[in-house]
Amino acid sequence: MTGFFWLGIIVLPLLSALLLLDAGKRWRPLIWLAPLPALGLAWFPLEVLRVDFLWPGARWGVEDDLARNWLGFTALLWLGAGLYAWQNHKDDPHAPRFQAFWLLTLTGNLLLLIALDGISFYVGFTLMSISAYGLIIHKGGPGPIQAGRLYVQLAILGEMLIYAALMLRIQEAEGSLLLSDWQQSPISPLTASLLLVGFGIKAGFFPLHIWLPLAHPAAPPAASAVLSGAMIKAGILGLWRFLPEADANLANWSPWLIALGLVSAFYGVALGLLQTRVKTALAYSSISQIGYLLVILGLALGTVHDVSPWPAALALFGVHHGLAKGALFMGAGLAMTVKLPRSAWVLMTLPALALAGLPLTGGAIAKTALKTGVYDSDLTMLITLLSLGSLTTTLLVIRIMVLMRQANEAIANHNRMPRAYWCSWGLLSLTPLLLPWLWPVFIDNRSKALAADALWDQMSPILLAFILYGIVSRLMAGKTLPDPGLGLSRWISLRLKKGLQPAKPATSPPAEPARALPPLGTRWQKQTDSVTLASALLAALLLLLIGWLV
Repeated sequence: MTGFFWLGIIVLPLLSALLLLDAGKRWRPLIWLAPLPALGLAWFPLEVLRVDFLWPGARWGVEDDLARNWLGFTALLWLGAGLYAWQNHKDDPHAPRFQAFWLLTLTGNLLLLIALDGISFYVGFTLMSISAYGLIIHKGGPGPIQAGRLYVQLAILGEMLIYAALMLRIQEAEGSLLLSDWQQSPISPLTASLLLVGFGIKAGFFPLHIWLPLAHPAAPPAASAVLSGAMIKAGILGLWRFLPEADANLANWSPWLIALGLVSAFYGVALGLLQTRVKTALAYSSISQIGYLLVILGLALGTVHDVSPWPAALALFGVHHGLAKGALFMGAGLAMTVKLPRSAWVLMTLPALALAGLPLTGGAIAKTALKTGVYDSDLTMLITLLSLGSLTTTLLVIRIMVLMRQANEAIANHNRMPRAYWCSWGLLSLTPLLLPWLWPVFIDNRSKALAADALWDQMSPILLAFILYGIVSRLMAGKTLPDPGLGLSRWISLRLKKGLQPAKPATSPPAEPARALPPLGTRWQKQTDSVTLASALLAALLLLLIGWLV
């Protein structure tokens, strides 16, 4: 019976969303606590729950360390971002709408993490992906609407590809829905290709990244934090769960995935350095960092070791990047709204430099674990590229900190930063220093990262990057950086939108005399005129959930 606690992870945020309809203001301050049960079960997992009343073979729980770590950092990030969002939207008249989409997105994110069968993973992934549209367009205006349109177009395309691959995967596994059985079943090149593109759209690695630089500047800071810190990683986790690690055919894909991951890693830095808006630069940083997760996936598919080091490496990178990047996006939001004290800037540098592998942080342990695994493989040439990656990542985070500083200097608000921000963003900013001493997977892997030669290996690219940035800054003083833009992706998205709209008649027929509507009809017309696509999506998602339960 203890397995029913897994059901509470899903029911609690859904119930909270329903309570918003009746007593929004009374429940708003407590919304951020919805991921708390998930955090508890990540540390103290219980027996697997069979939910056959949904569909045959449905199973929820966590069965390996990767799932526990992924659930733990995701719940912790949603907790911190939720508290931040409550403070940030305290006076927002549309806060209940934002929180409703927030809770639906959270539900989908948690469901896919505890899913042990393919259908549960797909339902959670779809709920998360579609609900996130409401978070991206929340501010309204041309920018968020454009970003939301491109996002939802690609999200629906990704869902279609994953659904097709899901059906093929079930057939290949002889009807089994369990992800554990899929790990033992061969996969066809067609199925693998569909999964790579479908999940790759959500992960946002090159060249499937085009929605990310638009979505992050448009979304509120808390939404950007969970979007980058937790949701895009669901694409990598989906590939990890759906692709069999020991498949001989996929071993041939390994070099190509590694190469694609490295291209994404360096491409994200190159484009990020050209940005003049901090959240756009952070978006390109996410594209770069997700490239390293793709490298780990490629190494895992090509491994020949009986005991693979890559699940631990993936867990380390997921936890470290998720919390650090979430803190940076929330910090960017603060830098653009309130004058930050010196102590806040000190905190801001911790997650920034942790991304580059600053010694004694979770980032250093993650990068050392990756290099150690590469040393044990036949691809030692990657060590040089990974060291170069640390240097380029440092260049990008310096650029991000400079942009934050410039944005903050233009702020006239000298009010003290609210306590809720210190408790959410401040604590998340400290996690890079706390992970090596409090998080089990980091404790198990920290010894090699604390060796003297490893400390110099971690620090030397960072020092060199600061020197290079100083030199380039002097040479580029007074010069304007070229704007890479996103004109092509905007143009394609707009053309697709126009192509799907019904054609308008060339000439309008003569207008008929206006007829008076009864009062009820007038009110209904006003209501329907104000219904947005976000509201329609919310209704569709609720109907989908009801359909699964009936």
